[in-house]
Amino acid sequence: MGFTYIIEHMEEDDENSKVVPPWVELEYAHMRQLAGAESQVYFAHLSKNSSRSLNAKFAELVSDGQAEAVCHESGVLDLIKERLGGSLEKVCLLDPKAEKELSPEDGDGRFEWFLFGGILGDDPPRDRTAELRVMGFPARHLGPTQMTTDTALGVTKRVVHDKVPLNNIPYIDHPTIKFNAKDSVEMPFKYIAENGQPLLPPGMRELLFEDMNKGFEF
Repeated sequence: MGFTYIIEHMEEDDENSKVVPPWVELEYAHMRQLAGAESQVYFAHLSKNSSRSLNAKFAELVSDGQAEAVCHESGVLDLIKERLGGSLEKVCLLDPKAEKELSPEDGDGRFEWFLFGGILGDDPPRDRTAELRVMGFPARHLGPTQMTTDTALGVTKRVVHDKVPLNNIPYIDHPTIKFNAKDSVEMPFKYIAENGQPLLPPGMRELLFEDMNKGFEF
């Protein structure tokens, strides 16, 4: 049986489309793949427009091996009250400032939900997880290096569900994404490594290349 992964959305909607930006959409879709078919991914605190848009996109992208995804306008505390009877002790906050490191034992029954602040890789980090920290959740960290939120979810799943210790997961820090002989971009984050390459959301390389000269901001 899989776990529930919940993302407290903290990004502003795109000024033009009034929904989440394309790169957020790619990362959120990637989370479904990383979580796996036995799990659920909840996206909380979305605007009405973004919730409708993402739910429509997710409905178009149904495939085997993906987690169920549901978008909510309500915040994480409302969802916990509704689905867990308000018990914060069953929810683990992934917090870079937590004292304890996430371990496979954390998937042995203590926690049912794993909570992420939808910071999506701020560079430099702005510690928006602080908004969740003050709510009193038990917390774990994934190491000192900043990850994108989809990477953090993927790492968490490998640790608590697949029982792979945090330090046994292959990583790439700050990879350079090469598009051709002239064009490349350095990503200021830590990624899961797969076949020697950073595990990016499908479509992200193309989006990076498209926006490379537009001052694309994560």
